[in-house]
Amino acid sequence: MIDTAAALQNRPRMLARGFAFAGLAAAIVALGGCASLLGGGKPPATYDLTAPSNLPKSSGGRGNLIVAEPVAVAVIDGQRIVVKPSAGEVTYLPDAQWSDRLPKLVQARMIETFENANRLRSVGRPGDRLSVDYQLISELRAFEIDAATGQATVEFTAKIVNDKTGKIVAGEVFTARRPVGGALNGSAASLALNGALGETLTALAVWAGKRS
Repeated sequence: MIDTAAALQNRPRMLARGFAFAGLAAAIVALGGCASLLGGGKPPATYDLTAPSNLPKSSGGRGNLIVAEPVAVAVIDGQRIVVKPSAGEVTYLPDAQWSDRLPKLVQARMIETFENANRLRSVGRPGDRLSVDYQLISELRAFEIDAATGQATVEFTAKIVNDKTGKIVAGEVFTARRPVGGALNGSAASLALNGALGETLTALAVWAGKRS
Protein backbone atom coordinates (compact mmCIF):
# COMPACT_ATOMS: atom_id res chain seq x y z
CA MET A 1 0.00 0.00 0.00
CA ILE A 2 1.08 3.59 -0.69
CA ASP A 3 1.85 5.69 2.35
CA THR A 4 -0.39 8.67 1.59
CA ALA A 5 0.97 10.80 4.43
CA ALA A 6 4.60 10.27 3.33
CA ALA A 7 3.71 11.05 -0.28
CA LEU A 8 2.07 14.30 0.75
CA GLN A 9 5.11 15.23 2.82
CA ASN A 10 7.51 14.58 -0.11
CA ARG A 11 5.36 16.34 -2.68
CA PRO A 12 6.81 19.87 -2.13
CA ARG A 13 10.34 18.56 -2.54
CA MET A 14 9.40 16.66 -5.71
CA LEU A 15 7.74 19.76 -7.16
CA ALA A 16 10.80 21.88 -6.32
CA ARG A 17 13.07 19.38 -8.06
CA GLY A 18 10.77 19.35 -11.08
CA PHE A 19 10.79 23.16 -11.30
CA ALA A 20 14.57 23.23 -10.91
CA PHE A 21 15.04 20.67 -13.71
CA ALA A 22 12.64 22.58 -15.95
CA GLY A 23 14.52 25.80 -15.26
CA LEU A 24 17.85 24.15 -16.07
CA ALA A 25 16.48 22.73 -19.32
CA ALA A 26 15.13 26.14 -20.29
CA ALA A 27 18.50 27.74 -19.57
CA ILE A 28 20.30 25.19 -21.76
CA VAL A 29 17.85 25.82 -24.62
CA ALA A 30 18.32 29.58 -24.22
CA LEU A 31 22.12 29.25 -24.26
CA GLY A 32 21.92 27.10 -27.37
CA GLY A 33 19.85 29.77 -29.06
CA CYS A 34 22.37 32.44 -28.08
CA ALA A 35 25.25 30.34 -29.43
CA SER A 36 23.40 30.00 -32.72
CA LEU A 37 22.86 33.76 -32.90
CA LEU A 38 26.50 34.45 -32.04
CA GLY A 39 27.89 32.52 -34.99
CA GLY A 40 27.27 28.85 -34.43
CA GLY A 41 26.46 28.43 -38.12
CA LYS A 42 28.79 27.76 -41.04
CA PRO A 43 32.49 27.69 -40.03
CA PRO A 44 34.90 30.06 -41.83
CA ALA A 45 36.84 28.81 -44.84
CA THR A 46 40.39 27.84 -43.83
CA TYR A 47 43.48 28.53 -45.92
CA ASP A 48 47.09 27.35 -45.69
CA LEU A 49 50.43 28.79 -46.76
CA THR A 50 53.03 26.90 -48.78
CA ALA A 51 56.83 26.99 -48.88
CA PRO A 52 58.65 27.52 -52.19
CA SER A 53 60.35 24.40 -53.50
CA ASN A 54 61.97 25.56 -56.77
CA LEU A 55 64.89 27.40 -55.18
CA PRO A 56 68.18 28.61 -56.71
CA LYS A 57 71.00 26.12 -56.36
CA SER A 58 74.07 27.26 -54.47
CA SER A 59 77.00 25.96 -52.49
CA GLY A 60 76.20 28.16 -49.50
CA GLY A 61 77.05 27.72 -45.83
CA ARG A 62 76.55 24.42 -44.05
CA GLY A 63 75.85 25.52 -40.48
CA ASN A 64 73.05 24.46 -38.12
CA LEU A 65 70.22 26.99 -37.91
CA ILE A 66 67.41 27.46 -35.37
CA VAL A 67 64.36 29.38 -36.63
CA ALA A 68 62.47 31.19 -33.87
CA GLU A 69 58.76 31.97 -34.20
CA PRO A 70 58.42 35.46 -35.71
CA VAL A 71 57.37 38.26 -33.38
CA ALA A 72 54.14 39.99 -34.40
CA VAL A 73 51.76 42.63 -33.10
CA ALA A 74 48.31 41.53 -31.96
CA VAL A 75 46.65 42.54 -35.24
CA ILE A 76 48.41 39.77 -37.16
CA ASP A 77 49.16 37.40 -34.28
CA GLY A 78 46.13 35.23 -34.93
CA GLN A 79 44.29 33.26 -37.60
CA ARG A 80 42.29 36.05 -39.22
CA ILE A 81 43.21 37.56 -42.60
CA VAL A 82 43.95 41.27 -42.23
CA VAL A 83 42.41 43.81 -44.61
CA LYS A 84 43.21 47.53 -44.46
CA PRO A 85 40.46 49.65 -46.08
CA SER A 86 42.52 52.83 -45.58
CA ALA A 87 45.64 54.09 -43.80
CA GLY A 88 45.40 53.44 -40.08
CA GLU A 89 42.21 51.36 -40.38
CA VAL A 90 42.27 47.62 -39.73
CA THR A 91 39.58 45.05 -40.36
CA TYR A 92 39.43 41.34 -41.15
CA LEU A 93 38.18 39.32 -44.08
CA PRO A 94 34.85 37.74 -43.07
CA ASP A 95 34.35 33.97 -43.17
CA ALA A 96 38.06 33.25 -43.79
CA GLN A 97 40.99 32.24 -41.61
CA TRP A 98 44.49 30.75 -41.69
CA SER A 99 45.03 27.13 -40.69
CA ASP A 100 47.03 28.19 -37.60
CA ARG A 101 48.27 31.31 -35.84
CA LEU A 102 50.05 33.30 -38.53
CA PRO A 103 53.49 33.57 -36.79
CA LYS A 104 53.53 29.84 -36.12
CA LEU A 105 52.48 29.11 -39.70
CA VAL A 106 55.17 31.40 -41.14
CA GLN A 107 57.80 29.80 -38.89
CA ALA A 108 56.85 26.36 -40.23
CA ARG A 109 57.11 27.58 -43.84
CA MET A 110 60.48 29.24 -43.15
CA ILE A 111 61.85 25.94 -41.85
CA GLU A 112 60.39 24.06 -44.80
CA THR A 113 61.95 26.57 -47.22
CA PHE A 114 65.42 26.11 -45.69
CA GLU A 115 64.98 22.34 -45.90
CA ASN A 116 63.95 22.60 -49.56
CA ALA A 117 66.94 24.84 -50.30
CA ASN A 118 69.35 22.27 -48.85
CA ARG A 119 71.85 25.01 -48.00
CA LEU A 120 72.31 24.14 -44.32
CA ARG A 121 73.51 21.12 -42.42
CA SER A 122 70.31 21.13 -40.36
CA VAL A 123 67.46 23.46 -39.45
CA GLY A 124 64.92 23.31 -36.64
CA ARG A 125 62.97 25.07 -33.92
CA PRO A 126 64.09 26.22 -30.47
CA GLY A 127 64.11 23.16 -28.23
CA ASP A 128 65.15 20.78 -30.99
CA ARG A 129 68.23 18.76 -30.12
CA LEU A 130 70.60 20.46 -32.52
CA SER A 131 74.16 21.67 -32.09
CA VAL A 132 73.23 25.26 -32.85
CA ASP A 133 75.53 27.55 -34.83
CA TYR A 134 73.07 30.31 -35.70
CA GLN A 135 69.60 31.55 -34.81
CA LEU A 136 67.19 33.29 -37.17
CA ILE A 137 65.12 35.92 -35.36
CA SER A 138 62.38 37.66 -37.30
CA GLU A 139 59.46 40.05 -36.94
CA LEU A 140 56.35 40.16 -39.10
CA ARG A 141 55.71 43.78 -40.05
CA ALA A 142 52.89 43.28 -42.52
CA PHE A 143 50.78 40.41 -43.77
CA GLU A 144 47.73 42.11 -45.18
CA ILE A 145 45.51 43.15 -48.05
CA ASP A 146 45.33 46.84 -49.00
CA ALA A 147 41.72 47.16 -50.09
CA ALA A 148 42.31 50.54 -51.75
CA THR A 149 45.02 49.27 -54.12
CA GLY A 150 44.06 45.60 -54.26
CA GLN A 151 47.59 44.61 -53.24
CA ALA A 152 48.71 41.84 -50.89
CA THR A 153 51.76 42.87 -48.84
CA VAL A 154 54.14 40.65 -46.87
CA GLU A 155 57.02 42.22 -44.98
CA PHE A 156 59.30 40.92 -42.26
CA THR A 157 62.71 41.64 -40.79
CA ALA A 158 65.27 38.90 -40.23
CA LYS A 159 68.46 38.77 -38.18
CA ILE A 160 71.02 35.97 -38.07
CA VAL A 161 72.59 35.67 -34.62
CA ASN A 162 75.76 33.71 -33.87
CA ASP A 163 74.65 31.35 -31.12
CA LYS A 164 78.16 31.08 -29.67
CA THR A 165 78.84 34.81 -29.31
CA GLY A 166 75.32 36.29 -29.32
CA LYS A 167 76.36 38.80 -31.98
CA ILE A 168 74.18 39.70 -34.96
CA VAL A 169 75.88 38.42 -38.10
CA ALA A 170 73.50 40.10 -40.57
CA GLY A 171 70.08 41.72 -40.80
CA GLU A 172 67.70 42.40 -43.67
CA VAL A 173 64.14 43.48 -44.50
CA PHE A 174 62.16 41.34 -46.95
CA THR A 175 59.12 42.77 -48.74
CA ALA A 176 56.91 41.54 -51.56
CA ARG A 177 53.59 42.62 -53.06
CA ARG A 178 51.17 40.77 -55.26
CA PRO A 179 47.89 41.93 -56.85
CA VAL A 180 44.68 40.33 -55.64
CA GLY A 181 42.96 39.04 -58.76
CA GLY A 182 39.19 39.47 -59.02
CA ALA A 183 36.85 39.95 -56.08
CA LEU A 184 38.30 40.31 -52.60
CA ASN A 185 37.47 37.01 -50.92
CA GLY A 186 39.30 34.36 -48.91
CA SER A 187 40.50 32.40 -51.92
CA ALA A 188 41.89 35.41 -53.82
CA ALA A 189 43.40 37.04 -50.73
CA SER A 190 45.14 33.88 -49.51
CA LEU A 191 46.50 33.15 -53.00
CA ALA A 192 48.02 36.63 -53.31
CA LEU A 193 49.47 36.58 -49.79
CA ASN A 194 50.89 33.10 -50.34
CA GLY A 195 52.58 34.31 -53.52
CA ALA A 196 54.10 37.30 -51.75
CA LEU A 197 55.29 35.09 -48.89
CA GLY A 198 56.90 32.66 -51.35
CA GLU A 199 58.87 35.51 -52.92
CA THR A 200 60.18 36.71 -49.55
CA LEU A 201 61.02 33.21 -48.36
CA THR A 202 63.01 32.50 -51.51
CA ALA A 203 65.02 35.67 -50.96
CA LEU A 204 65.44 34.77 -47.27
CA ALA A 205 66.84 31.30 -48.06
CA VAL A 206 69.39 32.70 -50.54
CA TRP A 207 70.43 35.50 -48.17
CA ALA A 208 70.72 33.32 -45.05
CA GLY A 209 72.52 30.52 -46.89
CA LYS A 210 75.39 32.88 -47.70
CA ARG A 211 75.74 33.96 -44.09
CA SER A 212 75.46 30.75 -42.10
